[in-house]
Amino acid sequence: MVDMTEHQLTSNSVTAAAPSSTANLGPGFDIFGLAVDAFDDYVTIKRSPTQNPDHGNISLQNPIDIDDEPSSQIRIEMIGQYHESIPVEVRRNSAGLALQKIIKEFDIRESFFVIVNKNIPPGFGMGSSAASAAAAVMAIDSLLDLHISKSDLVRFAAEGEKASAGALHYDNVAASILGGFVLIRPFPKIPEFIHITPPKNLRLVFAIPKLNVPAKKTELARKVLPEKVLLGHVIRTLSNASTIVAGFFSKDVNMIARGVEDIIVEPARKHLIPCFDNVRANALAAGALAVTISGAGPSIVAITSDEDQLEEIANSMRNGFKQCELTCTTVKCSPSQGARIVSKE
Repeated sequence: MVDMTEHQLTSNSVTAAAPSSTANLGPGFDIFGLAVDAFDDYVTIKRSPTQNPDHGNISLQNPIDIDDEPSSQIRIEMIGQYHESIPVEVRRNSAGLALQKIIKEFDIRESFFVIVNKNIPPGFGMGSSAASAAAAVMAIDSLLDLHISKSDLVRFAAEGEKASAGALHYDNVAASILGGFVLIRPFPKIPEFIHITPPKNLRLVFAIPKLNVPAKKTELARKVLPEKVLLGHVIRTLSNASTIVAGFFSKDVNMIARGVEDIIVEPARKHLIPCFDNVRANALAAGALAVTISGAGPSIVAITSDEDQLEEIANSMRNGFKQCELTCTTVKCSPSQGARIVSKE
């Protein structure tokens, strides 16, 4: 139960930042998320001049659902490097959907001007829509002093994934809000999110190919997945996923890498990424400990613990895409802290 009877209006504008992320890490489909410091999205929420702070009490003990009705209380402006590819309509914008749910659940009567500074490339498996939603819920929680728990912030932010994936997904938003490595248990009535601090020497290289990605790319990437899998594949996947979790708990990058093997989702999706096998083979030959698709792709992520190998791995991945006459951007990064407030006025 969140008691808002003593809610005070103390700020007129709050800006929050949320990091990019990678989901799945091979066998952890819809279960694993890792925040990375490759990019950040920023969301600024400002109060509109007219306000009516007549709020009631709200219980967050039930699973969150949302209708498709747009909210006239939210006006969105997109800025930043990738602003042109993101719609400003509330029902089609991940930040807008997440904010709409909070406004509805808390019976908030005032209106807001939302500025989304989009720096994470959308549609490339870097948790772009999740970061915007994560920053948005962090910002409005701080602006209105709602005191929403981190777990409930994740559930609110997950509503935003409907804008890109067509359904709730917790892996990227959980990582973006909580930071580090997150294990999701989505099947209880109230989903659970288990945070583990990554090893300090974990390093990643992302290869982001220059491709035209379709709208709702994640939703399309899910349609190629098999409806049935062999029991032997399930057992092997459970073993690999367990190895990754053990590696994060023991702060052992080599153990994490040994678990990054996906024999169910990756084989079904890799044909969507030109030269995937070449990029993977090149990165491994250059010293990467493991290579897999980042989220739904088409970005590819390599894992290492050796700072000196990062540039060689990045070059090898660029060369792998060149074999298909594609260029790519490579980003060398580390695990990130979660979403944060950067300014409050």
